[in-house]
Amino acid sequence: MTLEVLFLFLAGLFGGVLNSIAGGGSFITFPMLLFVGIAPISANATNTFASCAGYMSGAYALRKDLYDHRKELPRIILVSLIGGILGAWLLLQTPEALFSEAIPWLLLFATVLFIFGGSLNRGLKKLASRHRHASSAGAFLLLVLLLGVCIYGGFFNAGLGIITLSYLALAGHTNINTMNGLKLLVSTAVSLIAIAVFIYNDAIAWYEGSIVLAGTLMGGFIAAHISRQLPQKQVRAFVIIASCGITLYFFWVNYAQ
Repeated sequence: MTLEVLFLFLAGLFGGVLNSIAGGGSFITFPMLLFVGIAPISANATNTFASCAGYMSGAYALRKDLYDHRKELPRIILVSLIGGILGAWLLLQTPEALFSEAIPWLLLFATVLFIFGGSLNRGLKKLASRHRHASSAGAFLLLVLLLGVCIYGGFFNAGLGIITLSYLALAGHTNINTMNGLKLLVSTAVSLIAIAVFIYNDAIAWYEGSIVLAGTLMGGFIAAHISRQLPQKQVRAFVIIASCGITLYFFWVNYAQ
């Protein structure tokens, strides 16, 4: 039991550092929750709970950048809440065995997004700059796309930030601080409403999740002080290697045995 607590706390600590510097902390925390014996759907719900505090603190830190876009925030928050509810509901309707089989594919999707997310965002920014004057139909399609992003986030938290950044680039945003603030606001709204659904359905492993949460908060605090000393390219490379290895492991567990 002591080792389990230590492993969960260290996973949260490391995940918190990664989320603050390069992203990808869920590649550490979600598999660790599975490894200590939590059922896949509960592990996913618990990971959302453990990650939410980091989203909230980050959004608060960038509140001044969000204030400049205050007119569009109610619409973004409403769509995020609706998507989060739908995604969480879909997760709870999914049979445990089916979700277990989907885990390697979800991780693969999140890994590919993490690796190529920067290039995708740059390409979408160029596309958006050529079409600054979107039609009303285009604005509606962007809202539908945001809803899809938020449904994904309610269903599976890993990779949500990267997908949201891609959406914001497509929507025409170019200021990175504003994009990060909006990304964290969307992630916060999606996670909070999904957590409410998970609590109502008793899907969160509170003991294990609280340990991961404590580690995540400490990891974020540590990262705030050491982020300038750590080479982000090397950290990102580590996340890519770790995510590829974890994804391959889950493919092996599901299909090679």
